[in-house]
Amino acid sequence: MQALINQVEDILRTIEHPAKEGNLLSLGYIEDIKIETNADNQPYQIRFRLVFPTRDPLAGSLKAACTEKLKAAFPQTRISIVEIVREKKREVRNINSLDDSQIKSIGKIVAVASGKGGVGKSTVTVNLAVALSRLGYKVGVVDADVYGPSIPKMTGTEGQQPDATLIDGKECFVPMEVYGIKWMSIGYFVAPEQSLIWRGPMACNALKQLILQSDWGELDFLLIDLPPGTGDIHITLVHDIPLSGAVIVTTPQDVALADVEKGINLFRNPKINTPIYGLVENMAWFTPEELPNNRYYIFGKDGGKAMAERYSIDLLGQVPIYMGIREGGDNGSPAALQQNPQGEAFLEIAETLAKKA
Repeated sequence: MQALINQVEDILRTIEHPAKEGNLLSLGYIEDIKIETNADNQPYQIRFRLVFPTRDPLAGSLKAACTEKLKAAFPQTRISIVEIVREKKREVRNINSLDDSQIKSIGKIVAVASGKGGVGKSTVTVNLAVALSRLGYKVGVVDADVYGPSIPKMTGTEGQQPDATLIDGKECFVPMEVYGIKWMSIGYFVAPEQSLIWRGPMACNALKQLILQSDWGELDFLLIDLPPGTGDIHITLVHDIPLSGAVIVTTPQDVALADVEKGINLFRNPKINTPIYGLVENMAWFTPEELPNNRYYIFGKDGGKAMAERYSIDLLGQVPIYMGIREGGDNGSPAALQQNPQGEAFLEIAETLAKKA
């Protein structure tokens, strides 16, 4: 029996907690391993407690990882894991019990996407959310880039952590609220310098928890800032979250446009068939703030506009390169808060999106 327990422990040692710099066993998260065997001394049930010192947004993902690893080693064995938050003396909600009850009062769920990194999806998402709020809409934002969350930095909420609340007996996170907008990001649960070393399923489960286990209340728009590419997270999102539509972000240069085409084709895939509300061409030109009438097409001219025409997608707007947009992202004060040319650029995009959605 002890040999079997040792084998189980060795398997659990391979599961690292991405935010804690240790495996589940060394962190003390595994308790009371019990193995039941049949007459041939073969295990037919493995059970233990997965104990967290505080509520943990990764609980469901870690439990799924334990089950997957143990099932691989003991395919005929039942795996029974109880999740506990020691501090609160009650079980944490299982990822498999998540439902859509927290998003039923959301009018439109809009993905902000691009096939390429570095085109400014997060900048567009944050400023679009602020612009929609300025227009009078109730807005929430999910930072779905679990490997490189930037929403806390861009909203001045870095280092803060959401509270929890009970709704119908279920534990839900309370999104951060600033500028009249509700924000949720995996960045609120890990240190800014901490790398999240996750496989696709863990990242996908964490994203589903951020969306489905948060107390959004009534919203007109929930914007989801997607990571680059067209991988596991994107597939999980379009299959498990009822998206109303998508906004595509690109920059004008050819190397960005080539990847953005893949993002467009993802949403237009017949198995997905999600409406694309339009395209935003970011970094369309550079305008020095002291020379507001000058335009320098650093990355090429009208590449996003031409792509929108080629794919019969509406061009929601073109956003110039302004120093103020970069500064606003760095200091947590989005440019769309201001009544200046950069703020008005996002306001016009928000107005167009609101009419289409």
